[in-house]
Amino acid sequence: MDSVNGGGSDDRLAPVIPLFGARTATGEAADDRTGDDVANRVELPGDERGLREAEASAVWHSSWTDLEDQQRAAEHERETDDAAAIERNIAEKSLLKKLRTRSLSVREARAVLAERELDGDAIDGVLDGFLRRGYLDDAALAEQLIHAGVDRKGQGRQVIAQTLAKRGVPREVADAALAALPDDDLDRALEFARAKIRSLRDVDRDTALRRLMGQLSRRGYPGSVAMTAARQALDEQSPGHSGVRFR
Repeated sequence: MDSVNGGGSDDRLAPVIPLFGARTATGEAADDRTGDDVANRVELPGDERGLREAEASAVWHSSWTDLEDQQRAAEHERETDDAAAIERNIAEKSLLKKLRTRSLSVREARAVLAERELDGDAIDGVLDGFLRRGYLDDAALAEQLIHAGVDRKGQGRQVIAQTLAKRGVPREVADAALAALPDDDLDRALEFARAKIRSLRDVDRDTALRRLMGQLSRRGYPGSVAMTAARQALDEQSPGHSGVRFR
């Protein structure tokens, strides 16, 4: 009964649970924190401990500044590219407007684009696009200028060649186009002289000859061709021919 009522001692008492962790052999309370917390308590060399403390307290990192600079640079580059694209578009429209009124050589088109202050690469890009689409064609321009010179203006080969050079048609393109012309300078010079002779009916023959030769020379006919055509046209108006009479 004594043992049941607590009168005697009982070795089977309930274990005592420490409130602040179990005691170690040295009497220290065991740390109940996590492994990471314990690891943080390990003493580090002075330099490494200072570095970790600086990293833990940092609110900005140098690499973030580099990234921000790169983002600003990329944004500036995009803005520059957009501005260049807008300027290129304006230049293309300006060139198209001029091409609607007259044909241009590649050299003339380049001068138009240069007025828009485009750089060399941008100008080359625009010209390449216009060439691919057939908006620019030096060979076609040469044929057009030759046709106008021969059929409408009665010009000789020399003046036509000068016109092609002045318009910026490359020499090899101009030579190829002129080579296709028939060798009929004398026929065309004579046709021109016949058309002009009626305006000279009030002058003597020598004056008429001199004026006809001057007009033919200004249209690019060589001196020998101009003289032959002028004389033949005047001879056709001599007393033996019907037509204008010279005093």
